[in-house]
Amino acid sequence: MARKSIKKALLSLSVAAALGCSSGSLLADGNTRVEELEARVAELEALVTQLLVNQEEVAVVDVVVAEEAAEQVAEAKVTEMLAEHHAAEEAKAKKHTYKFGGYVKADVIYSDYSGGSVSGSSAGRDFYIPGTVPVGDDVDGESYLDLHAKESRLNFKSTHNLDNGAKMSTFVEMDFLLSGQGNERVSNSYAPRLRHAFFTYNKWLFGQTWMTFFNVGALPENLDFVGPAESTIFGRQMMIRYTNGPWQLAAENSNTTVTPYGGGGRIVADDSRLPDFVARYNLNRDWGNFTVAGIYRQLRLEDAGLGVKDSTSGYGISLSGKFKIGERDDFRWMASTGKGLGRYMGLNTANGAVIDENNNLDTIDSTGVFGSYRHFWGEKWRSNLTLGYLWVDNDTDKTGEGVTKNAGSVHVNLIYSPQPKLDFGIEFMYANREVESGIDGDLTRVQFSAKYAY
Repeated sequence: MARKSIKKALLSLSVAAALGCSSGSLLADGNTRVEELEARVAELEALVTQLLVNQEEVAVVDVVVAEEAAEQVAEAKVTEMLAEHHAAEEAKAKKHTYKFGGYVKADVIYSDYSGGSVSGSSAGRDFYIPGTVPVGDDVDGESYLDLHAKESRLNFKSTHNLDNGAKMSTFVEMDFLLSGQGNERVSNSYAPRLRHAFFTYNKWLFGQTWMTFFNVGALPENLDFVGPAESTIFGRQMMIRYTNGPWQLAAENSNTTVTPYGGGGRIVADDSRLPDFVARYNLNRDWGNFTVAGIYRQLRLEDAGLGVKDSTSGYGISLSGKFKIGERDDFRWMASTGKGLGRYMGLNTANGAVIDENNNLDTIDSTGVFGSYRHFWGEKWRSNLTLGYLWVDNDTDKTGEGVTKNAGSVHVNLIYSPQPKLDFGIEFMYANREVESGIDGDLTRVQFSAKYAY
């Protein structure tokens, strides 16, 4: 608009000047005045053109300056918004974190039983369960080849810093072992089972996780799911646990397993009026760690059909630890003993109590010990040598002679890790179980495993 106004004014000025000159002397001076008029018009036209050029340059300069100023304002605003976004995300990350984990594991297991056959549905074919090792004299043993991926697991973890300053976390995990659903005929589909499901609030834990009486950190690195199953405390259950520094106190789910008078199938009772009480102390030092745990529990059975309505007390102690040897090697161990430990010891190889002749409950004593040495051959190769043994003190007048007297196992493996969290291994295991009558049975097993943790 400004350019048009200037142009129009200048052109008007030039025309007016030209007309003024022509009215005064054009006729008098003839051709000379015409030439002067033409020169004046040309001069005016040049002046108009120069003014227009100057105006365009000023306009261009003004636009560039305006655009640069706008860009600077926009960049400053974007930077401010990004800073606010990053600050919000950092604050959120500090308050809440979420993580998936677990591993995929493939197992190839060849098992040879000296004492007889084992059903294909037996969990003892998937991993070592001492109580499932058959015993027998003058019987033909059986061999089996099993392939499965049921140990693979998936977990989800979250951590939260609450507005009131409290700290909270959750953890849920599942795998597919011991599944009552699935078969090997078509799709090998197996139902997931709950392993862990708990949350913590400051020093309190509520939910299902490893028994407080069990130091999972002392468990050896075996390809078998448990390893020295006959001699370790092992299990997960519902609990309320309080942790203060190295001390842990817990009230946990109770359950009683009983041997009938004279022997027979296991009786499982959920009749206890009290939870199982556990106290534990953990010591961690540069040389490794040490744990001592004690348990008190009520064993109770009320069965009108058997004519039993009685309870008794069980208790025990477990010492365990992991000692560092050299730069990378370590020795892991556990020693546990008690009255009425039952399902806590050796995957319930022995029951917690037996019914006596008066229909009362008597506790069964048991003791288990294992040790495992782990040696690194190099950056990618390592081996574990594990030995375990279980003693059960049965009153055979009450339990009969078909119950387990002792059990033991030896495991040796070689594991190759070409990359972090990726393991290939082979393991040899020999296990023996003997009952009170003196009859025993052996299990010889070779296992190959491939595992990737994520």
